[in-house]
Amino acid sequence: MRSRLVSQLLYPLAGVALIIAVWVLACWFFNIPTVVLPSPDKVLRSLIIRSDLLFSEGWITLKETLYGFVLALVVGLPLAVAIANSRPLNLMFYPLLIALQSVPKVALAPMILVWLGTGLESKLAIVWLVAFFPIIVDTAAGLRATPKELLAALPFIVTGAKVAITLAVIGAVIGEFIGSSEGLGFLLLSATSQLDTPLAFAALFALSVLGIFAYALVGAGERMMAPWLPPAPARH
Repeated sequence: MRSRLVSQLLYPLAGVALIIAVWVLACWFFNIPTVVLPSPDKVLRSLIIRSDLLFSEGWITLKETLYGFVLALVVGLPLAVAIANSRPLNLMFYPLLIALQSVPKVALAPMILVWLGTGLESKLAIVWLVAFFPIIVDTAAGLRATPKELLAALPFIVTGAKVAITLAVIGAVIGEFIGSSEGLGFLLLSATSQLDTPLAFAALFALSVLGIFAYALVGAGERMMAPWLPPAPARH
């Protein structure tokens, strides 16, 4: 168990170290301008100097992500139960959900912006939109497989939630790209327009940390539900 945990930690760290080494060598060997690709030390310097700004804007993006994700759960789970337990609803709406899931949500963002404005509401709507479909589709599939036991569908709900939380971060950034004056997405656009590439890379790094944190929250919820999850199948 301990060696497994060590390997799970060491291999990702080794991968990160390899990427940074290649990054440094590329910047040095090809003499790449900072405005095109800043070296890791310049990105780190921007992370340290602008940490307050990154934290404040990251907090806004995190709130948009979590609020929209929770809204997707609140709306998606009851609808999934209704669709899974009603044959007419399943026949009417499940094919439509599959079709709508394939629609690029970024294409709908400008319309949502027109309908709801540039405030928090439009960001929540976009996050909800991208997080809603994985939750309802996976949950409905699990419930249809075991229609008499909700707990047996928990693994499907967790799987949908894991996909949805990562998409929720993307949805929040899309909303900030389309129309916003705050958040990491706006900071990324602003830094790029001002040719402050180290800050743009720092914002990307902050977004990756935010995504990992949001995913970890769902993972923590999964561990809390572990006593109620069906046991893993035995290996032969």
